[in-house]
Order: sequence, then C-alpha cells, then structure tokens
Amino acid sequence: MPQLPLRLKSPITSLVGSALLILLGLVPVAATVLDDPFMLTLFTRVVIMAIAAVSLNLILGYGGMVSFGHAAYIGIGGYAIGILAHHGINEAWIQWPVALIGSALSALLIGLLSLRTKGIFFIMLTLALAQLVYYLGNGAYAYGGDDGLTIQQRSSFGGLIDLNDKESLFYLCWVLLVLTLWLTYRIVNSRFGMVLQGAKSNDRRMATLGFPVFRYRLTAFVIAGTLCGLAGILTATYTDFISPAMMHWTRSGDLIVMVVLGGMGSLFGPLFGAFTFLMLEEILSSWTEYWKIVFGPILLLVVLFARGGIDGAMVRGAAGYALTGLVTLFAMYIVHYLWYDDWVPAAIVLAVAALAIVAIWLRQRRTGGQHG
Repeated sequence: MPQLPLRLKSPITSLVGSALLILLGLVPVAATVLDDPFMLTLFTRVVIMAIAAVSLNLILGYGGMVSFGHAAYIGIGGYAIGILAHHGINEAWIQWPVALIGSALSALLIGLLSLRTKGIFFIMLTLALAQLVYYLGNGAYAYGGDDGLTIQQRSSFGGLIDLNDKESLFYLCWVLLVLTLWLTYRIVNSRFGMVLQGAKSNDRRMATLGFPVFRYRLTAFVIAGTLCGLAGILTATYTDFISPAMMHWTRSGDLIVMVVLGGMGSLFGPLFGAFTFLMLEEILSSWTEYWKIVFGPILLLVVLFARGGIDGAMVRGAAGYALTGLVTLFAMYIVHYLWYDDWVPAAIVLAVAALAIVAIWLRQRRTGGQHG
C-alpha cells in the first residue's frame, strides 16, 4: 500500500480542518441568531473561493504546476451561466453541465498547449492564455463587454433547491466544498495521485518507469479546471453578475496566495488560506483603503517563519502559533465591529506585525549564534 502524504496523516490538521468545516456549516444559524445577514454573504464567498483554491492546489501543491491563469475557469463557468440565462435558459440541468463541460474543454486546450513547457515558460503561457480569455470577455459586447452582465434569474432546480434563498445557496456551496475536498483526498491518495506527486518530484524518473507523465498531468489539469469552473458557477449565482474581472490575472494571483498561505500540497491548506485571506481582506479594507500595506507584512510573516503555510506550522507541532493567529484574527474581527472605518486599528496591526518580524528574526539569529 502506498503511504499517505505526511500532511494528510497529521491528526491536528485533520481536526482543525474538520472543525472549521463544521463551524462554516453553522454560519447560517449564527447569522440568524446575531441578526447579521452580511455574515452569511461573507462566508458564502469564503466557501466559494475555497473550492477554487482547492482546485488550484490539486495541480500546484500536488502536481507542481504553477498556473497563473487559473481564474480563467471561474470566468468561463460564470459566463456560461450568464449567457444561457441571458437567452432565457434558466434550468440548472442545462446550465451547470454546459458550464462544467466548457471549463473542462478550455482546461484541456490550455493544458495541451502549456504542459509542453516547464518552469517560467509554463507560468507565462498559462498567464497569456488566461489573459486571452479575459480579453475575449472584454470584447463580448453582446454580453456587456467590460461593464459585465447582470443575471436576471438564478438557476432553477425545478423546485428542489431555491437558490434565491441565501441559506439554501450557502448550504449548497458548503456541501459542494465538502465533496470537492473528499474528491481531492481520493484523487491524491490513489495510484493516479501518487504518479502525479512522483512527477512533481522527478518527472524524468517517472517517465523512465513507464508512466505517461504528460497524460497524467493533463488529466489533473482538466479536473482542476472543471472544479474551478464549478466555483465560477457558484460565483455567478452568488453575485447575480458576470464580468471579465472574474478571470483577470490578479484573481489568479489571489488564488495562489490562498494556497501558499494555507499550505501547498495539503488537504485543508487551501481552506485555511481562503478563510484567512478573505477574512483579513474584509477586516483590513474596512479600516483603510491602503489595506494591502498591512496585509503585506502579514504574508511576509507566513512566508519567512511558517514554512508550508498554516497547515505546515501545525504539522511541525507549532499548533500554538496557528491557534494564536486564529484567536488574533477573531480579535481583529471584533475590533472591526467596535472600531469601524478608522486607520488606528490598521496602524496597530501593522506595528505588531513589524515587531513580530523583528522579534522572530532576533530570536533565530541568537539561536543560530548559540549553535555556532
């Protein structure tokens, strides 16, 4: 039997990831009790982006394919829904399969072209092809062009699910996130997943052993694109709007940051990353329009002192640091409500992050000096 990857076997990450999933499932209850409908709106977005991040992690974390155009499939899935709705086709049984098949075919075409290259050439080619899709959206004047298109009616499941109800939409997104995580787990622990991870480590050796590496990578690329297209379907349904901004390269960059922040090559890492990224974005942007100046040092802390992201910190036994960060995040969320729209909290967070960087650097330098 092949051995499971270390991060999938870690009990602390499985425990924290499962707990976070359960807490997300209780969001509609909390929103009702607190009479805060915006909470449901915010966490619906978190769940949808987590699906997109999990799909990227399949090829980035497990396959070593740094796709800088992954958000193109969000746009393709979303535009399929919006265009069909624009022409009066609102049945989900038609819209959703068309969107998923369109995302899969697009991923197949992009993969056939880009997977013949490696390294920086692969990154730039995926970026170029994704930007081509972006400019096609800009030029689609019949569907709003750069201004986008409003979706007048959401997908209809024939009365089984009412997507106009925010709680029903949230639970649909949450169930699809759970299924996406389960599917990813089954894939990476199958023979297919082992070959994919082996190709990440040494593709020439895997090819020498007789494995068709290109076909394995292309298959993973198509699966990831299809799952990201699912996130695009949910995004269009959630916002009732589509626009080329859904597939801009900056959105792809956000997905990469989510995966790196949470931990590449781990099951729950993209979920941790999406949750942390969007929570910080929401809190910090409410304090100052220059929130990225504050967000930057926080990311720097993770990159410098938390190898493997949040998931990696827990695997190495640094669960206390992860818990401290989580508590800090919720404390910031409380301050966000008590001290809304002010630059002072942002300055405090920036100062604390800077002090933490200096303190950890001095500690590591002193420890290194003692070992020397």
